[in-house]
Amino acid sequence: MSAKGKGFGLGSGPGGGGLGALLPEANEDIERKSAVSEIDINNIEANPWQPRSDFDQEQLEELSASIKEVGIIQPLTLRQLPNGNYQIVSGERRYRASKLAGLVKVPAYVREVDDDAMLQYALIENIQRADLNPLEEAISYQRLIDECHLTQEQLAEKVSKKRSTVTNSLRLLKLPAEIQAGLRERQISMGHARALLSVEDVQTQIMLYQQTIEYGYSVRRVEELAREYNEPNTSEPEPDKPTKPAKKHTTTLGTAYEDMRTNLSKLFGTSVRFERKEETGKGKITIPFASDEELERILSVLDQQAK
Repeated sequence: MSAKGKGFGLGSGPGGGGLGALLPEANEDIERKSAVSEIDINNIEANPWQPRSDFDQEQLEELSASIKEVGIIQPLTLRQLPNGNYQIVSGERRYRASKLAGLVKVPAYVREVDDDAMLQYALIENIQRADLNPLEEAISYQRLIDECHLTQEQLAEKVSKKRSTVTNSLRLLKLPAEIQAGLRERQISMGHARALLSVEDVQTQIMLYQQTIEYGYSVRRVEELAREYNEPNTSEPEPDKPTKPAKKHTTTLGTAYEDMRTNLSKLFGTSVRFERKEETGKGKITIPFASDEELERILSVLDQQAK
């Protein structure tokens, strides 16, 4: 691939995936129409399908400083609109940094691109960026599936990723909004998020997420806690003892105990566990803690409740 094709942002990724796979004629077209136009920056509009919601200001300023020093090495790619203006197909970061740098005109390729291709260009270009946060990547995958009518297998081929990678990314969209926000803001990593996804109860997911932020849990620690929280709370009947028929009010008691467990979990900020034998009514309450600091906090709550 030539430098011009590379500057356009096509054909990246192993196996010839990405934008080159989306529009296979693109590289040949650029070689044939390699002239770069100088476009007035005030006549350029952002891409309305741009999936990236966060542009790091510090990185934009660094790119702007580089543009001031050496100019734009990779031209933008634009399409012309009926009103005479131009719309960004790819290169929005370069466009924003150029405005910061005070450029009056920017180099660009001008191509004929329809709305469907615009959407796919924007989504796939962003997916291939290393600094795209995991949630933005997941949203981009879902939009490609929903709006471009792709299967997960077709999508994986276009973005040159394993299907399992795409599937795991899409699962992030099932997380509660609070956890999604933490992932977007990089308060937790993709590994933390995947561990939280393994927790079956949503409230427990949120509680474990909050503890992860507060105590700085590692991914391995979250995985361990997730396994503990998913363990069944009822004990096996003691051996060599006949099991009595369940009492008629077992379901009512079960609901009451579950409500109590939920309330205590909220009170102590940890997943309280109940173990109770239905035939005898005996059992125990377990309040887990992950560190000395967490134990001190739980004891402080107990002290307050005792007063």
